[in-house]
Amino acid sequence: MPRFHCSVPLTAGANLTLPAGAARHVQVLRMQPGDALTLFDGAGGEYAAIVERMGRSDVAVTVGAHQPVEREASRAVHLAVGMPANERMDWLVEKATELGVSSIQPLATAHGVLRLSGERAEKKRAHWEAIAVAACEQCGRNRVPVIHPVQSFSAWIGAQQQQDADTAERLVLSLAEGTRGIASLQADTGRGVLVLSGPEGGLSGAEEQEAIARGFAPITLGSRVLRAETAALAALVSLA
Repeated sequence: MPRFHCSVPLTAGANLTLPAGAARHVQVLRMQPGDALTLFDGAGGEYAAIVERMGRSDVAVTVGAHQPVEREASRAVHLAVGMPANERMDWLVEKATELGVSSIQPLATAHGVLRLSGERAEKKRAHWEAIAVAACEQCGRNRVPVIHPVQSFSAWIGAQQQQDADTAERLVLSLAEGTRGIASLQADTGRGVLVLSGPEGGLSGAEEQEAIARGFAPITLGSRVLRAETAALAALVSLA
Protein backbone atom coordinates (compact mmCIF):
# COMPACT_ATOMS: atom_id res chain seq x y z
CA MET A 1 0.00 0.00 0.00
CA PRO A 2 1.42 3.46 -0.89
CA ARG A 3 2.79 5.38 2.11
CA PHE A 4 2.95 9.16 2.37
CA HIS A 5 4.36 11.52 4.96
CA CYS A 6 1.90 14.23 6.02
CA SER A 7 3.43 17.42 7.38
CA VAL A 8 0.31 18.28 9.42
CA PRO A 9 -0.92 16.39 12.52
CA LEU A 10 -3.22 13.47 11.76
CA THR A 11 -6.35 12.43 13.68
CA ALA A 12 -8.48 9.34 13.14
CA GLY A 13 -11.78 10.23 11.47
CA ALA A 14 -10.60 13.56 10.07
CA ASN A 15 -11.38 14.76 6.57
CA LEU A 16 -8.14 16.21 5.27
CA THR A 17 -6.74 17.97 2.23
CA LEU A 18 -3.25 16.60 1.83
CA PRO A 19 -0.28 18.98 1.89
CA ALA A 20 1.08 19.83 -1.56
CA GLY A 21 3.96 17.36 -1.52
CA ALA A 22 1.87 14.35 -0.53
CA ALA A 23 -0.93 15.37 -2.92
CA ARG A 24 1.53 15.56 -5.80
CA HIS A 25 2.80 12.05 -5.05
CA VAL A 26 -0.76 10.68 -4.97
CA GLN A 27 -1.47 12.30 -8.33
CA VAL A 28 1.74 10.94 -9.86
CA LEU A 29 0.61 7.43 -8.89
CA ARG A 30 -2.75 8.13 -10.59
CA MET A 31 -4.69 7.06 -7.52
CA GLN A 32 -8.47 7.35 -7.65
CA PRO A 33 -11.31 7.98 -5.16
CA GLY A 34 -11.77 4.86 -3.06
CA ASP A 35 -8.11 3.87 -3.20
CA ALA A 36 -6.42 3.04 0.11
CA LEU A 37 -3.17 4.56 1.35
CA THR A 38 -1.15 4.89 4.55
CA LEU A 39 -0.26 8.22 6.14
CA PHE A 40 2.20 9.10 8.90
CA ASP A 41 3.02 12.48 10.44
CA GLY A 42 6.25 11.64 12.25
CA ALA A 43 4.71 11.65 15.72
CA GLY A 44 4.60 7.85 15.86
CA GLY A 45 2.51 5.14 14.28
CA GLU A 46 0.61 5.35 11.03
CA TYR A 47 -2.96 5.83 9.79
CA ALA A 48 -5.04 4.03 7.21
CA ALA A 49 -6.72 6.48 4.82
CA ILE A 50 -9.01 6.51 1.79
CA VAL A 51 -8.87 8.92 -1.16
CA GLU A 52 -12.18 10.81 -1.29
CA ARG A 53 -11.56 13.35 -4.06
CA MET A 54 -8.90 14.02 -6.69
CA GLY A 55 -8.77 17.67 -7.74
CA ARG A 56 -6.52 19.27 -10.34
CA SER A 57 -4.04 20.36 -7.67
CA ASP A 58 -5.42 18.95 -4.44
CA VAL A 59 -6.33 15.58 -2.93
CA ALA A 60 -8.88 15.02 -0.16
CA VAL A 61 -8.74 11.94 2.07
CA THR A 62 -10.55 10.48 5.05
CA VAL A 63 -8.18 9.44 7.80
CA GLY A 64 -8.90 6.05 9.32
CA ALA A 65 -7.67 4.22 12.41
CA HIS A 66 -4.30 4.83 13.99
CA GLN A 67 -1.93 1.85 14.07
CA PRO A 68 0.72 2.19 16.82
CA VAL A 69 3.36 0.35 14.78
CA GLU A 70 7.02 1.38 15.00
CA ARG A 71 9.97 0.21 12.93
CA GLU A 72 12.77 2.02 14.74
CA ALA A 73 16.20 0.66 15.60
CA SER A 74 16.65 -0.88 19.04
CA ARG A 75 19.13 1.85 19.94
CA ALA A 76 19.11 5.54 19.07
CA VAL A 77 22.21 6.34 17.00
CA HIS A 78 23.03 9.97 16.22
CA LEU A 79 25.54 10.74 13.47
CA ALA A 80 27.70 13.86 13.34
CA VAL A 81 29.41 13.73 9.94
CA GLY A 82 31.93 15.82 8.08
CA MET A 83 29.95 16.39 4.90
CA PRO A 84 31.20 14.36 1.93
CA ALA A 85 31.08 16.13 -1.41
CA ASN A 86 28.50 16.14 -4.19
CA GLU A 87 25.76 13.50 -4.14
CA ARG A 88 27.50 11.38 -1.50
CA MET A 89 25.88 13.32 1.33
CA ASP A 90 22.48 12.74 -0.30
CA TRP A 91 23.22 9.02 -0.44
CA LEU A 92 24.40 8.99 3.18
CA VAL A 93 21.19 10.67 4.39
CA GLU A 94 19.00 8.25 2.43
CA LYS A 95 20.76 5.09 3.55
CA ALA A 96 21.21 6.23 7.16
CA THR A 97 17.47 6.88 7.31
CA GLU A 98 16.72 3.40 5.98
CA LEU A 99 19.09 1.93 8.57
CA GLY A 100 17.34 3.72 11.45
CA VAL A 101 19.46 6.76 12.31
CA SER A 102 17.84 9.08 14.88
CA SER A 103 19.51 12.32 13.78
CA ILE A 104 22.22 13.64 11.48
CA GLN A 105 24.44 16.64 12.22
CA PRO A 106 26.20 17.88 9.05
CA LEU A 107 29.61 19.40 9.85
CA ALA A 108 32.05 21.59 7.94
CA THR A 109 35.48 20.23 8.84
CA ALA A 110 39.10 21.02 7.99
CA HIS A 111 39.42 18.35 5.29
CA GLY A 112 35.88 18.69 3.98
CA VAL A 113 35.34 19.78 0.38
CA LEU A 114 31.69 20.83 0.73
CA ARG A 115 31.34 24.36 2.12
CA LEU A 116 27.88 25.64 2.99
CA SER A 117 26.62 28.70 4.82
CA GLY A 118 23.62 31.01 5.03
CA GLU A 119 20.76 30.50 2.59
CA ARG A 120 22.63 27.80 0.66
CA ALA A 121 23.07 25.75 3.82
CA GLU A 122 19.37 26.03 4.65
CA LYS A 123 18.40 24.96 1.13
CA LYS A 124 20.66 21.94 1.45
CA ARG A 125 19.15 21.03 4.80
CA ALA A 126 15.63 21.23 3.31
CA HIS A 127 16.85 19.02 0.46
CA TRP A 128 18.25 16.44 2.91
CA GLU A 129 15.04 16.53 4.96
CA ALA A 130 13.07 15.72 1.79
CA ILE A 131 15.42 12.80 1.11
CA ALA A 132 14.88 11.52 4.67
CA VAL A 133 11.09 11.78 4.29
CA ALA A 134 11.16 9.87 1.00
CA ALA A 135 13.36 7.19 2.57
CA CYS A 136 10.88 6.81 5.47
CA GLU A 137 8.01 6.45 3.01
CA GLN A 138 9.91 3.72 1.20
CA CYS A 139 11.30 1.73 4.15
CA GLY A 140 8.30 1.85 6.50
CA ARG A 141 9.63 4.13 9.23
CA ASN A 142 7.05 6.36 10.89
CA ARG A 143 9.51 8.74 12.54
CA VAL A 144 11.62 11.00 10.34
CA PRO A 145 15.19 11.52 11.59
CA VAL A 146 16.17 15.06 12.55
CA ILE A 147 18.52 16.79 10.10
CA HIS A 148 20.24 19.52 12.09
CA PRO A 149 21.43 22.82 10.59
CA VAL A 150 24.94 22.75 9.14
CA GLN A 151 27.58 23.80 11.68
CA SER A 152 31.31 24.27 11.63
CA PHE A 153 33.21 21.62 13.55
CA SER A 154 34.59 24.20 15.97
CA ALA A 155 31.14 25.60 16.83
CA TRP A 156 29.61 22.15 17.22
CA ILE A 157 32.39 20.59 19.30
CA GLY A 158 32.49 23.69 21.50
CA ALA A 159 28.90 22.95 22.53
CA GLN A 160 29.75 19.38 23.56
CA GLN A 161 30.51 20.30 27.14
CA GLN A 162 28.75 17.47 28.89
CA GLN A 163 27.48 14.06 27.95
CA ASP A 164 23.76 14.16 27.26
CA ALA A 165 21.65 12.30 29.80
CA ASP A 166 20.09 10.12 27.08
CA THR A 167 23.40 9.32 25.35
CA ALA A 168 25.33 6.40 26.78
CA GLU A 169 28.44 6.85 24.65
CA ARG A 170 30.14 9.41 22.46
CA LEU A 171 32.47 7.93 19.85
CA VAL A 172 34.81 9.26 17.18
CA LEU A 173 35.95 7.12 14.25
CA SER A 174 39.74 6.98 14.21
CA LEU A 175 42.53 5.38 12.18
CA ALA A 176 45.10 5.78 14.96
CA GLU A 177 47.05 2.65 15.86
CA GLY A 178 45.93 0.92 19.02
CA THR A 179 42.35 2.19 18.77
CA ARG A 180 39.84 -0.38 20.02
CA GLY A 181 37.45 -1.95 17.55
CA ILE A 182 33.77 -1.07 17.44
CA ALA A 183 32.90 -4.75 17.99
CA SER A 184 34.37 -4.52 21.50
CA LEU A 185 31.72 -2.06 22.66
CA GLN A 186 28.96 -3.33 24.91
CA ALA A 187 25.52 -2.36 23.67
CA ASP A 188 23.37 -0.22 25.94
CA THR A 189 20.04 -0.14 24.15
CA GLY A 190 18.45 1.90 26.91
CA ARG A 191 20.37 4.99 25.89
CA GLY A 192 21.65 6.31 22.60
CA VAL A 193 25.08 6.81 21.12
CA LEU A 194 26.60 9.75 19.25
CA VAL A 195 29.12 8.92 16.52
CA LEU A 196 31.47 11.52 15.02
CA SER A 197 32.78 10.66 11.56
CA GLY A 198 35.01 12.67 9.26
CA PRO A 199 34.74 13.62 5.56
CA GLU A 200 37.03 12.50 2.74
CA GLY A 201 40.48 12.42 4.33
CA GLY A 202 38.99 12.07 7.81
CA LEU A 203 39.08 14.54 10.66
CA SER A 204 42.27 16.52 11.11
CA GLY A 205 44.56 15.52 13.95
CA ALA A 206 43.56 18.64 15.86
CA GLU A 207 39.83 17.91 15.38
CA GLU A 208 40.21 14.32 16.56
CA GLN A 209 42.15 15.40 19.64
CA GLU A 210 39.59 18.08 20.43
CA ALA A 211 36.81 15.48 20.25
CA ILE A 212 38.72 13.15 22.57
CA ALA A 213 39.28 16.01 25.00
CA ARG A 214 35.51 16.54 24.99
CA GLY A 215 34.85 12.95 26.02
CA PHE A 216 34.60 11.15 22.67
CA ALA A 217 36.15 7.68 22.78
CA PRO A 218 38.16 6.76 19.63
CA ILE A 219 37.06 3.57 17.85
CA THR A 220 38.01 1.86 14.62
CA LEU A 221 35.94 -0.08 12.09
CA GLY A 222 38.83 -2.38 11.21
CA SER A 223 41.98 -2.48 9.12
CA ARG A 224 40.39 -1.29 5.87
CA VAL A 225 40.08 2.42 5.08
CA LEU A 226 36.45 3.10 4.14
CA ARG A 227 35.00 5.99 2.18
CA ALA A 228 33.53 8.74 4.33
CA GLU A 229 29.90 7.82 3.63
CA THR A 230 30.59 4.09 4.01
CA ALA A 231 32.31 4.55 7.38
CA ALA A 232 29.38 6.45 8.90
CA LEU A 233 26.91 3.82 7.72
CA ALA A 234 29.09 0.93 8.90
CA ALA A 235 29.21 2.46 12.37
CA LEU A 236 25.43 2.91 12.33
CA VAL A 237 24.86 -0.75 11.39
CA SER A 238 27.25 -1.92 14.12
CA LEU A 239 25.60 0.13 16.86
CA ALA A 240 21.87 0.28 16.03
